[in-house]
Amino acid sequence: MAERETASNESAEGESRAWKVLIADLVGLRFGADGKPDHGEVKAHIEEKGEVFHDGPHAGERLETGRIHFFYCPHLSTEAEILAAAGDGRYDALIAAATFIPKDAVFPLGGVRIGAGTGNMGSASWGGGNGEGGKAPLMNTPGINSRATAQMVMKAILRVLPDLSVEELHRRVSEGGFDTGRDLKDYPTAKLEGRTMAVLGYGNIGREVARLARAFGMRVTVHARPRHRAWIEAEGLVFAETPIVAAEGADVLSVHVGLGRLDPETGRHANAGLVGDAVLGALRPGAVLVNYDRGEVVDAEALDRALASGRVRHAAIDADLFRDEASGALSGPMVPYIALADRHPGRLELLPHAAADTDHPSRVAGACQAVDQIVDVIRHRRVVNRKGDLPEGYSDGGSAVPRGIGRVTAARLADAVADPRFAELHRLSKEIAGILDALGAAAHNGSVQATAAQETAYLARSLLRQRTLIEELGLDGPAADG
Repeated sequence: MAERETASNESAEGESRAWKVLIADLVGLRFGADGKPDHGEVKAHIEEKGEVFHDGPHAGERLETGRIHFFYCPHLSTEAEILAAAGDGRYDALIAAATFIPKDAVFPLGGVRIGAGTGNMGSASWGGGNGEGGKAPLMNTPGINSRATAQMVMKAILRVLPDLSVEELHRRVSEGGFDTGRDLKDYPTAKLEGRTMAVLGYGNIGREVARLARAFGMRVTVHARPRHRAWIEAEGLVFAETPIVAAEGADVLSVHVGLGRLDPETGRHANAGLVGDAVLGALRPGAVLVNYDRGEVVDAEALDRALASGRVRHAAIDADLFRDEASGALSGPMVPYIALADRHPGRLELLPHAAADTDHPSRVAGACQAVDQIVDVIRHRRVVNRKGDLPEGYSDGGSAVPRGIGRVTAARLADAVADPRFAELHRLSKEIAGILDALGAAAHNGSVQATAAQETAYLARSLLRQRTLIEELGLDGPAADG
């Protein structure tokens, strides 16, 4: 009886009020006919769900009740702008990506960060970036931009390794001033294969980076929590108990740990400054550092010393940078690195938190997923991809990530079993097991060469197809409860 009464009350409330959601970041990165990033795909997604999209802020106009109204304001950037727009609680919920959301911004029904980390989501409505202690749920969209970020990491590495002067060679060739037989010996280089990459973190992005590095033939060491060790080693990676151990002798260090928990007393995140003198000092001299995580994770002063000593030959940093339109003052975690670029010219590549946020399909997919999560929270009080506490009165909707990203869950396995391709995987796996049994028996009776001659081609082809099916069905990752 009480449940029916609650449902009836919620239904009546839904018919009598309009909900307001602020979208404080770009949701499209392709340019439309007007020369501006096109938000049309996300607008269409919202309208298909029966909700309303507004291009601009809520200006006090009367809104249709019973609908969720999304107000698109991607121009908001500084803390002052956010507080002016949302410090009084005029919006019920928020969707953001890179924009920093200050403590005093009020969103009583929740927020979603497009992307993995939530260190920029500082509103006290959900208890800050840890998502603890507030009355509203904090969510994210993990895995949406994992592949885009990992590919950008490899692009940053390939700009300097192998260390072949492509620009100089292009210039000499285009000017007709190069003889391959005589001059090529003056440009020795070394491939990535056989070099060591250290990856800090075994989340969605760290794992994708490790897999790409392995595809280039690199030896990969991974530092993560001990509970991940079995999965790391199962993927042919080397587990490292500490960041220093991971970095020992590494040619490349790539950071993917996030800011970690925020200590409310000190105002400092757990992973701030994690990559300092000890970690950088463990690298092979002339190593490359890629921090496409959060700017604060690397100690900029320690990086300055490592660049000066030659321990680090090149660093690629991707971090937020904000500029006050009125004063021109800069803020954000990128600021300490700007001075380093002047002190070490040509040895730093600085990006304004662009590595994960310049892929249009990823941004659109993340924005659409964020819309779905907000609708779930408002209409069904169900929280998907929760960060931190589950506030009272809400149910946990589990996680949602793109296929092939993240951990293998019971739900994903059940979906795979229902897929027609699972029958092929099942048949192939039994055939592979039969061939392996036959080869094992042949090894005991001295006929392995004859059996191998019969089975090699079919077994190799079947193994390749099995691996493809496992990837396509999303079963090629660590288990969610591992």
